[in-house]
Amino acid sequence: MQISSQKVATFHYTLTNDDDEVLDSSDGGDPLAYIHGTGNLISGLEQHLEGKGAGDQFMAAIAAAQAYGERDEELVQTLGKESFAEIEDLRVGLQLEASGDDDESRIVTVVAVEGDRVTVDGNHPLAGQTLHFDVNVVSVREATATELDHGHVHGPGGHHH
Repeated sequence: MQISSQKVATFHYTLTNDDDEVLDSSDGGDPLAYIHGTGNLISGLEQHLEGKGAGDQFMAAIAAAQAYGERDEELVQTLGKESFAEIEDLRVGLQLEASGDDDESRIVTVVAVEGDRVTVDGNHPLAGQTLHFDVNVVSVREATATELDHGHVHGPGGHHH
């Protein structure tokens, strides 16, 4: 069976950046499981997985536009520390949920705390980067009706209720 829309695929992967630093890996754990075509993976990786089957191995370089997008410097803001008064452990690296003028929520990362000023970045940490995947497809199967209804895989490598 080949990976196509509404199929459950599981795969092991190692993700590296342009400097060959390992950013993430399933090595030593369960393979990642997802339903193909539901937007649960970055689009560039999903395109490379299309048509693959169990046992297929490949390398893929995914440009930023097909991964987490280009960096948008408008998503970096410096605010007064008083905006974070309710946060006890305000520190660089802390991720917070914020809502903007459009009432959309977004995860922001604290990138600087200097005096009474706090700088947050709403870009995904991997925005602007080419991502390199080393992939080994483990299995492909039909998604169950429940998985399709819930929008995620159940069981090993997927969601557990």
